[in-house]
Formats: sequence, C-alpha cells, structure tokens
Amino acid sequence: MTTTPPTIPAEHRADVECLWDYHHMHHEILPVDVGIGLGSHDLGVAKVATDLYHRGTYPTLVFTGANAPTTNEAFPRGEAVHYREYAITHGVPTAAILIDTQATNTGQNIKYARALLAEHQVPARSVILMSRPYQQRRAYATCKKLWPEVDVICASHQLSLDGYVASIGDTKKVMDMLVGDTQRIDRYAELGYAIPQHIPDQVRAAYTRLLDAGFTSRLV
Repeated sequence: MTTTPPTIPAEHRADVECLWDYHHMHHEILPVDVGIGLGSHDLGVAKVATDLYHRGTYPTLVFTGANAPTTNEAFPRGEAVHYREYAITHGVPTAAILIDTQATNTGQNIKYARALLAEHQVPARSVILMSRPYQQRRAYATCKKLWPEVDVICASHQLSLDGYVASIGDTKKVMDMLVGDTQRIDRYAELGYAIPQHIPDQVRAAYTRLLDAGFTSRLV
C-alpha cells in the first residue's frame, strides 16, 4: 500500500519557508576543536555529526541530551545515548565521543557539554553546534550568551524543507516547532537565556500568520 508523504499546505508554504530560512544560520563549515550534537527527536543530528567527524572537521564529538516528551518513544535510553550508538555503528571511534545524559534544554546542552570538555581537559576554542535545522539560530544565540568566548558554527543534516518534513513524518509538528522556535528568539533573549537576534519584518509577519492559523503547540 502506497502512503502519501506529508506535505506543507499550499496556503502556508511561503510562511513556513520564510521561518525555515530564517532559522538556518548558513554558516560555512570549517575545522573546529569540538563538535557538539544537541539532543532532540531528530536523528539527523547524529547523522551530520558522524559525517563531519569522518570529514575530519573535529577530533572530539560530544552528544548531549536526556529525554523530553517528544523523544521518550523514539530514544527510550536517552537522546545522547542513541546518538552515540548511531555514530559508533557508523564508524566513529568510541574514544572520540563524550556524552552528557542529563541536559533537558538547550542552555543545559551548552553548559553540560562545556563542563564535560573541561572535565576531560579537551580544549574548545571553536565548536560546531549540530541541531535540528530550525534550532540553529536559537542554539547560536544561547551558546553566545553562555559561552561568549568560543567561536561557534551551526550545522544540521542537509535536507530540503520537504525532505525534512518527510523525514519527521508529521507536517504539523514541524510547523509548530518552527513557530515555537521563532517565539523563543525574542522570549529567551528577554529572559536572559540567549543574546538578542534580529527578526526581520517579513519573518515576524510569517510567524504571526502561522500563529493565527493555530500552529501553537510548541509555544512557551
């Protein structure tokens, strides 16, 4: 039986594409001291982390993440544990990987990864943060708040918007997440969790239209 892949409703596509592009930092991938994979429901984080390790982008890889309501079923042993298992299965040496199994939010991802690197005496003057595609900007802003002296590059598994929606298998979930992460750019800066990030007028307008359309389950 053939199943129809999930698609973005035509009336919302332009707004979804606007937010999708905004959250990508469009950073050039360069060699760094450490790669840090941020836990989530998206196995693509482990995939890009493994790929960049094999490309010689960094010698040390940290996975950080416990569990959240959106990951309990997919990664019952914890996000970082499953990410490490994927990386080892795909050829990353066990000795090259450190894991934090306690972090439950992006701020803790950064704090605990930094502490873990210090504990193991791994210098980290530059890092690549690997996350869900729409988490890049928030991850960057959070890292620059909590770890301002480090040079940060953001990366995600390379998929088109439609490819990403198909990989997750739930269009509304992705749209809700995009709306939620857009709200967090302002809210977390106001709360002191992250540095401020400029939100262009067209991004605010797209966010507002999707908010009004009911894509609100990931708001804080």
